[in-house]
Amino acid sequence: MISRQVIDQIRETARIEEVVGDYVSLKRKGQNQWACCPFHQEKSPSFSVSPSKGIFKCFGCGKSGDSIGFIMEIEGLGYLEAIRALGKKYGIEVKEEEQSSEAQQEQNEREAQLIAMNFACRYYETQLKEAEEGQSIGLSYFKERGFNSQTIETFQLGYSPASGQALHEEALAKGYQEQILLNAGLLSESNGRLYDRFRGRVMFPIHNVSGKVIAFGARMMGNDKNQPKYLNSPETLLYHKKNILYGIAQARQAIRQKDNCYLTEGYTDVLTLHQAGVSNVVASSGTSLTEEQIRLIKRYTDNVTVLYDGDQAGIKASFRGIDLLLQEGLNVRAVTFPDGEDPDSYCRKVGADAFQAYLQVEVRDFMSFMLGIKLAEAGKDPLKKAEIVGEIVSSIALIDDTIKRAVYLKECSIQLQMAEDVLIAELNKRLIKKRKEDKQRKELDLPEGVVNAVTTLDYVQPQPIIGALDLRSGYEREICRLLLSYGHISVDEGRFVVDYLFEETGDVPFMAGPFQEFMLAYQSEAMLKPGTDLSPYFMAHEREDLRKMAIELLSSRYEISEAWKEHDIEVPREQDILSHVVVTTVLRLKWQHIRKLIEENQKVLQSSEIEEETDLHQKIHFELKQTEKELAGKLGIVVAGR
Repeated sequence: MISRQVIDQIRETARIEEVVGDYVSLKRKGQNQWACCPFHQEKSPSFSVSPSKGIFKCFGCGKSGDSIGFIMEIEGLGYLEAIRALGKKYGIEVKEEEQSSEAQQEQNEREAQLIAMNFACRYYETQLKEAEEGQSIGLSYFKERGFNSQTIETFQLGYSPASGQALHEEALAKGYQEQILLNAGLLSESNGRLYDRFRGRVMFPIHNVSGKVIAFGARMMGNDKNQPKYLNSPETLLYHKKNILYGIAQARQAIRQKDNCYLTEGYTDVLTLHQAGVSNVVASSGTSLTEEQIRLIKRYTDNVTVLYDGDQAGIKASFRGIDLLLQEGLNVRAVTFPDGEDPDSYCRKVGADAFQAYLQVEVRDFMSFMLGIKLAEAGKDPLKKAEIVGEIVSSIALIDDTIKRAVYLKECSIQLQMAEDVLIAELNKRLIKKRKEDKQRKELDLPEGVVNAVTTLDYVQPQPIIGALDLRSGYEREICRLLLSYGHISVDEGRFVVDYLFEETGDVPFMAGPFQEFMLAYQSEAMLKPGTDLSPYFMAHEREDLRKMAIELLSSRYEISEAWKEHDIEVPREQDILSHVVVTTVLRLKWQHIRKLIEENQKVLQSSEIEEETDLHQKIHFELKQTEKELAGKLGIVVAGR
């Protein structure tokens, strides 16, 4: 048995396009990548890979799955063997171990903390939007900073009351355990008394990659000099600061699409830029950049543009971050802002369009950026210039790609007006030294410690999800797809799609068993995690049938062509007309249900020989036809006569 932690790490590390790309040649078309299917013979590509969703799907033979599923199919391996193969490929140690009672307890604790954090996030949101204190202090602050309602909603911004007991009392009233709230970092303890950790502050929820709230950043609204201006959640089972980037959940898809990640320092930088249309932006949350954060970026792109405040001392101090980025194999560019400005303030000062233009004009590769800063500081001092050469060559030596190294060396020699041979000799010295150090480190390396299991998964050979769909089953499938894709999205004056779909289809039995199973599983999970995007959960579900179904539901063969934009023709996305799509789908499902009831009732009428029974079913027939007519009217369908 392999721990769930290890399986999740492999799923997150093994990018689907990278895994598949080792076996077939992929070509980008729209958001997805395409190839001829490696599992059956075909002349036209029908094999699709979705990097943003981490899945593949062949629309010819029907095979689908994630990176683990692909290796199983292509190599003919079992589930555990595929995990071991990917673990070996990406240098992840795969240990099989029994799940201990301690591991089970840790898993339960983790889930309880997630539920508590989700509750706290919704509580802070409600305080911001509905409570007098939250509106007058928190909401007015966000409005003054220029954040609109959409940004506040997208990032789930909130406000914590100043009383010190508000969240505590509300949580107890809702049945949450104090120890869970304390362990999650929502409460603090002093002199044997528990109180809210965050008091009188605007709240910035920190999400993990799948969009679940795992921590909070909070800014003080008062003038208490004894309190820090910014206060973050402590390290918990859920939250390890070095592993997370603020805004990654909201930015990951845009980072993939634009193949670039803008890296800033603060929460408000992310919010302002996101609102200005620069949605591929994340923040290190004021901490020094870590290797774990860089690897998180690398899941989605190899290109990083670092946005620096107009503070020379701060820029020089952050050069180590550039070296870390280079060491992890990323292509690094940088943009600086005028003195006294940061990305947030400058964007608000010049406006969204001018800011985006500034990013395009002022961006420089890492070497030109570092040279410009260092040479300006060195002036005409030859010794300082010699130091700069060594520092720049050290940074170039971190690049693994030999061609890139050669290009940067040539450019460096031009900018420094120095013979390229001298730089090459210096580079070789540093590379030899680095290889020796790496060799020594490997020889001294000790085996890593044992990692406790969190949970284990048993693999079941996949079976076909469903056969050919009739019209009724097609609408049932569409309901499940809308749930999985948009269940967490708010429509119709704050009503979530999940709430609308379950309320409106509650009296309509699903005829296809797999869809009924999926609906029950989704409803059960949604009750525990309201307002959460459950697509990552189901794509990694321990039940193979639900996992395969989720992948099929999220796979789409068609995308809106970019050619429409070239002809100035606006084609609405499904998200833009989501309310209409959801309502229409429910109406069509109900209409098909009523037609089936009419058909069944007519069969009874034809076989009935008892007058009272015939009268009853004629009355039922009339009522069903009236309902059919009403539904048809809403759908614009002409119904045949009685």
